[in-house]
Amino acid sequence: MNTLMKNVEFSKVLNLKELVSYQEGQVISRTLAQTPNANITLFSLDRNEGISKHITAGDAMVQILDGTAEITIDNNTFTVKAGESIIMPSNIPHSLQACERFKMLLTVIKH
Repeated sequence: MNTLMKNVEFSKVLNLKELVSYQEGQVISRTLAQTPNANITLFSLDRNEGISKHITAGDAMVQILDGTAEITIDNNTFTVKAGESIIMPSNIPHSLQACERFKMLLTVIKH
């Protein structure tokens, strides 16, 4: 069977928060899909961990599954909590910081 999704069970109800665990002092990721035009990845970040400022070739949607993140897009900082989402436009610098530990689903769609 040739599938685009990986690292998850098919035809089963999934709780995304349970598919990635917290590790003290670390950023953990689990890729669910990766093609030339799209990436879907689960992340967990321990408190005070972050992803430094960078740009992506595609629009990136962050969906916070647990906890709270501080997300900076260009020079604007947003506090995003569990159940909330934000879109980071392509080619605009952005970064993420864990105010408290958090889990997110990141979907990047490339142009």
